[in-house]
Amino acid sequence: MSFDVTEGKDRIIFVTKEDQEAPSNAELVADDPDDPYEEQGLILPSGDMNWNCPCLGGVASGPCGSQFKEAFSCFHYSEEEVKGSDCIENVRNLQECMQKNPELYPQEEDEDVATQQDEPSPAPSAVTPDSSSATDGQTAS
Repeated sequence: MSFDVTEGKDRIIFVTKEDQEAPSNAELVADDPDDPYEEQGLILPSGDMNWNCPCLGGVASGPCGSQFKEAFSCFHYSEEEVKGSDCIENVRNLQECMQKNPELYPQEEDEDVATQQDEPSPAPSAVTPDSSSATDGQTAS
């Protein structure tokens, strides 16, 4: 015969071998697609944006979150022939906000410059315009 013990927030259920061999009578309940605690994709079943989606990397809740939401929503719902062409002002606002927060949103060229500064520059070549390097066993004259 099975029994259970509650320890704080946990419930421990002990079952016998006979209990485990019997077919399960558990009923599966369908997931509620509108459950705000269930992980959803970027677009919720209602058609709304899921700003908590991990796929956004938290940018929707950062200092430029409102600008990001406006630009992203505009692009997503855009019906222009060139999708998003009606969102230039929203994207410009997002870009300006990101430029005001370079510690959180580094620019690509900033990253490239920082990487180049950390790397040693190659040694200058010993070849001068007046000399040529020896190749295939030949000596320079």
